[in-house]
Amino acid sequence: MLTRSQKEKVVQDLRDKIEKSQAVFITNLIGLKSNDAVALRKNVRDADGTIVITRNSLFGKAAAGTKCEEILSGLKGTNAVAFAFKDAPAVAKALYDAGKEFEQVKLGKGLLDTQMLSKADVEALAKLPSRDQMLATLLATFNAPVSAFVRTMDAIKRKMEEGGAAAPAEAATAE
Repeated sequence: MLTRSQKEKVVQDLRDKIEKSQAVFITNLIGLKSNDAVALRKNVRDADGTIVITRNSLFGKAAAGTKCEEILSGLKGTNAVAFAFKDAPAVAKALYDAGKEFEQVKLGKGLLDTQMLSKADVEALAKLPSRDQMLATLLATFNAPVSAFVRTMDAIKRKMEEGGAAAPAEAATAE
């Protein structure tokens, strides 16, 4: 049994996590073997998140007056809460992948910034490409026109060197 000061410390720690988080996801880890739970926690931590399991009443007290009040107050049953501090899709993906591997892990509703997410929304968020993949795609999109221009210029240069076409300056003087 937790003492009053321990409960206050847990509530303050949860409140700090709520304020720092970009997203919050409700899940369940009951029945998961300890090694599997440790692996899931590591995957979430690698995605710059954390998973907290405590009493529902403490979640409710910590969420009072915050953006998470609606989602965390009145929780019933056994719950774990995952907080995403930077990359919300990566944390959702870690939970989603664990849910596919272990039937005990159930994704629930979530909160992204201030927007409530249904279970389907959380799954859609989990299926998004990672932040690094999206940045790589964006960079490739930015580089594509420049790369095409350089390849075209190189092809023109090679053709001129092979003598296949007159140089633009020579063609202008010949006229």
